[in-house]
Amino acid sequence: MSTIITRRSPANFTDRQFPPFNLPRLLRTVFAPQAGQRVCILIDLDDPRDITGFRFLKNPDLGIQRNAYEVFYLGLRDGALAELGLTGGEIFAYEVTGGSNLDLPDFAFTPEGREVRMDETIYKKYDIVLCISTYSATAPLTAFAKKFGFRGATMHGMNATILRSGLAVDYDDVSREAEKLRLGMTRADWVEIDYIFDNQMYTLHLDLGGQEAQKSHGLCRGGPDIANLPAGEIYYVPTDARGQFPLRYEDGTVGIQHVQDGRIFKATMLRGNAKTIEEHNAKLTSDPVTGELGELGFGTQRLPVSGRDIQDEKILGTMHVATGRSDHLGGKLTPDRFANRKNATHDDILFSPTKTPEIAVPQVRMSRNGQTVVLIESYEPAAYMRGLLAT
Repeated sequence: MSTIITRRSPANFTDRQFPPFNLPRLLRTVFAPQAGQRVCILIDLDDPRDITGFRFLKNPDLGIQRNAYEVFYLGLRDGALAELGLTGGEIFAYEVTGGSNLDLPDFAFTPEGREVRMDETIYKKYDIVLCISTYSATAPLTAFAKKFGFRGATMHGMNATILRSGLAVDYDDVSREAEKLRLGMTRADWVEIDYIFDNQMYTLHLDLGGQEAQKSHGLCRGGPDIANLPAGEIYYVPTDARGQFPLRYEDGTVGIQHVQDGRIFKATMLRGNAKTIEEHNAKLTSDPVTGELGELGFGTQRLPVSGRDIQDEKILGTMHVATGRSDHLGGKLTPDRFANRKNATHDDILFSPTKTPEIAVPQVRMSRNGQTVVLIESYEPAAYMRGLLAT
């Protein structure tokens, strides 16, 4: 069967109008907090002692942490606490973990330079924990939330675009739109993604076993839980996977990922640095679960590109798979199953016109209820997805 490849421009959501960012509105919508509940902020620093006297603010490279201080810490103290009837507003710093969703350290520091235990001082004493960090902390915070009973939000990679768009939206609207897609994509049997790189086609087949599709919709109003913001995706934990797909590494190297029994078991180089591929293969050999495909996700929002995966993977028409840890999504891969706990990351692999322009995705298909439908064509929602959103 011949395939006609079209390269469409990505959906242009840059002209969408957003209301000004409003911290009380965001916290009220996401958490529906009760008067008297305690809230705090977590940031990460290479040396967490640099929170002492807020001296980290002298480093112009720490834009994420500066946003945490100026927008959230000062915002709480300058009126948001009083408006919402909340208490607390303290800020703590922990040492950068070095990877997405790695376990958090046991200790943090206060602006007074005091070292405190995270469990005793934070997890046990605060009702709402806001983590604004370099690397995602969703997985470890979800585990702690369930253990200690708090709620929270992770907002790693926060920048100006995210503040004016992904964190300025009405999350009731986001939840309603995501639910339309979830209902039309739940209990799928499988999804197949076609990729083209350098005129060669590859296909990744992901078995889903008829599971209920889940949604990341930004609402965290009941029970211990963690919202990952910006939100807006439909996702599954695959039951199996096979095939091949191209991966663009951080240094620009592109390698084909060979998948069998739900895992990447080998990578071969298509372009770039041979050492990058060698190091990845060594990791797959020494710690095989690092290649496990633990998530398949689809964006649901009309958002501008931010340059940060945390928002860009939520854009309608994009899709991502993730390797590694999956327990925070309902999967079974926990940190103790890795040969090296420093490998126990959850790493999203985003495919989008801006993140991976050299990789075409001509079609994404889903099998459900005995029928196969097209979800996405060339990074645009196909007729089926558009129809779900039109309901």
